[in-house]
Amino acid sequence: MSVPVGAPAASASTPPGLVRAIGRWDLTAAVVNGMIGSGIFGMPAALAALTGAASPLACLLAGAGAATIVLCFAEVASRFREAGGPYLYAREAFGPFVGFQAGWLTFWIRVTALAANLNVFVDYLAVLVPAAGAGVLRAAVMAALMALLTAINVIGVREATWTVNLFTVAKLAPLVLLAVLGLARLSPEVLATQAPPAMDWTQALLLLLFAYGGFEAPLIPAGEARDPRRDSAFALIMALGAVAVVYTLVQLAIVGVVPHVAGEKAAVAAAFSVLLGPGGVVLASLAAMTSVYGYATGNVLQSPRVLYAIADRGELPAVFAGVHPRFRTPHVAIATYSALSLGFAVSGTFAAMATLSAVVRLITYGLTCAALPVLRRRGGAAPYRLPGAVIVCPLGVGFCLWLLRTRSFGQAGTLAGLVLVGGALWALARARARAAAAPAV
Repeated sequence: MSVPVGAPAASASTPPGLVRAIGRWDLTAAVVNGMIGSGIFGMPAALAALTGAASPLACLLAGAGAATIVLCFAEVASRFREAGGPYLYAREAFGPFVGFQAGWLTFWIRVTALAANLNVFVDYLAVLVPAAGAGVLRAAVMAALMALLTAINVIGVREATWTVNLFTVAKLAPLVLLAVLGLARLSPEVLATQAPPAMDWTQALLLLLFAYGGFEAPLIPAGEARDPRRDSAFALIMALGAVAVVYTLVQLAIVGVVPHVAGEKAAVAAAFSVLLGPGGVVLASLAAMTSVYGYATGNVLQSPRVLYAIADRGELPAVFAGVHPRFRTPHVAIATYSALSLGFAVSGTFAAMATLSAVVRLITYGLTCAALPVLRRRGGAAPYRLPGAVIVCPLGVGFCLWLLRTRSFGQAGTLAGLVLVGGALWALARARARAAAAPAV
């Protein structure tokens, strides 16, 4: 049960509820933060290798594809006040089993995405402190980061929201600086060096979808937003527009100032080196670490609420729905999410975790797009109503299906395995519920 801001503390006999402390601009900052993580620091070189000097256009095309999904999310999210995000939307539209699978997959999307980003943080730290890039110190740095993030989010959603706002500004500032400085020094000669051996637009759009992903995570803790039905659509549309502009301008700046950028492992650092000299490498590394840490802060704020929402409906053990009696945050779900993310981060790599996260999210994106017409037919007011939904919804579903069709057999097998495990957990939960409801003999 959600408790309005300013409500008295829960009594000893009443289970504590969540605090509604996330405002409209807090939510917008959270969406921007959820989208801009490690992708912007890893994608420019890869995009240049795939589409050359036309890579800024790829950013715009991928943004248009992402917009079909985001616009569907905008209306669907405006219909709900409860926590859960894609889990809640699929559950209401298609029933408990599909909803559980959407929530289950969303949770693993967030775990693997955070694990991927923690690896990027340590990689950039290793540029400044080489010993931090391997061995025990690498694991210790990740553990320290996760301990701090967990503490911030258990203490309270207000404190976590302020931290997300701060890091959103901190991560945007160097990217805007790069765009401004780079656009002033665009060189036709440098652009001419970016020609790839062969253009591959499909792979470029797949890469960019991962970079544009993450917008759904801030919708998960809707139970702690002040007015999620009115603020969600605003936050999604504003954030997508801002991120598309940043991605496009940063990509243009990089391919315009760094010759043969496809061969650079750290394209942002290379661009800052050209623009600002040796100090630019340090600035780029700090910017990458700030971006990833801000992204991680938002993830630990938002993602455990999936586990909380599923458990709150009796589809996972009730312990995950526990709310801290003092801080009124889902502390068990937060600790579980943090522990799993740390485990995957220490044992995995950025590429493996990012790929798995990108593949799995296509299912939840497609389900939300498909949920919109179903929810409309059932009636109910929506503060935001998507114009042209009859066209946009099929485009969103089709975009997700097209990208799924390009995946490898191994990636499809991993996705199928997650679905099967989720189905087994759901069946066990149903069996426990039936046993508990059966009359005693």
